[in-house]
Amino acid sequence: MKKPLSILIAGAGIGGLTAALALLKRGYSVRVFEQASELREVGAGLQLSPNALRALYQLGLGDALRAVACEPDGKEVRLWNTGQTWKLFDLGTTAVEKYGYPYFMMYRPDLHKVLVDAVRAISADAIVLGAHCTGFEEICDRVVLKMSDGHEAHGDILIGADGVHSPIRGQMFGADKPTFSGMLAWRGVIPMERLPQRLRRSVGTNWVGPGKHVIHYPLHGGALMNFVGIVERDDWQVESWTQKGTHEECHADFAGWHDDVHELIRNVDVPFKWALMSREPMQQWAAGRVALLGDACHPTLPFLAQGAVMAIEDGYILARAIEAHEGNPALALKKYEAARVERTSMIVQRSTENGKRFHNPALASVDGAAAYVDREWAEEKVVQRYDWLFSYNVDEVPI
Repeated sequence: MKKPLSILIAGAGIGGLTAALALLKRGYSVRVFEQASELREVGAGLQLSPNALRALYQLGLGDALRAVACEPDGKEVRLWNTGQTWKLFDLGTTAVEKYGYPYFMMYRPDLHKVLVDAVRAISADAIVLGAHCTGFEEICDRVVLKMSDGHEAHGDILIGADGVHSPIRGQMFGADKPTFSGMLAWRGVIPMERLPQRLRRSVGTNWVGPGKHVIHYPLHGGALMNFVGIVERDDWQVESWTQKGTHEECHADFAGWHDDVHELIRNVDVPFKWALMSREPMQQWAAGRVALLGDACHPTLPFLAQGAVMAIEDGYILARAIEAHEGNPALALKKYEAARVERTSMIVQRSTENGKRFHNPALASVDGAAAYVDREWAEEKVVQRYDWLFSYNVDEVPI
């Protein structure tokens, strides 16, 4: 019996762990190298649409995810100053009936733990902590992954799932060239019991207004509310999820907005702020026996709720491509890239477009806003905007 391929993954984030799990389930030898000394994810929310859940359910995670997720009834749009509300679309049983899988809203650490537990259940030592990956070398038919402490790991394939500041990408394609989007993001989580009953609904809410928007939705089985506020500002350009701001500054950024928005801000535990950077979609992210995955190759602005979803799709389809072409690792990685590059580029581009839609100047006046929302969130436009995302089938993508 031939020895299975040995696959190295730099980065134990959501994409790296999804790839690891999908590959382990196919019988490959997998090691995931994570620079952190302990496995922790930033305390923020994310949304898993049916296209992501198809992959995660196929990997056997459905029950574990459902135990910690929130399954919202739907999504809605609200106007920044009056609170006027429009239904965006139904979820719940409607999503299952239409796409075959539900729509979950999740606390990022909960998803991360489900993936970690699943990987370790198959291979207890698959995740190596305290391993800061700095680069690699290809030697004949092997890849050598190099660490900052001088250690090396040898394998047949290397996957750079090492995030937006990826050293693997830097070695392959040169320095990153982000541009500031002109937007700052506020984020935080709120213990649900702090909020009045009117804000505890099981829906995803998107407040839209001129130059700003706010999104909030329940997490962690309904125990938490996720808060994200985006504002057009050019005086903060630090791209970090761990920079603390103040409640006062966040309130000031949303001066004049509906009191429900300020109620949310008042109850955020710690308001963090980070600059949103834009990057052009990469058209190549595989070369030889090395390929990139997730934010390392297609970071996106967060306006379609598909950042984590793209990484999950990547990991699943990567494993399919390696299994289909395991006799030729370089070909397998090019097939993976070819299967993903058009879709991920389109998501990055449409996320940027959606941000502009949320911030349109027409939202400044009540009359103008009503006409604008009626037009931009008309049912046929919502279907056009989201159906191609949610109906994507990771099992049927040609590789």
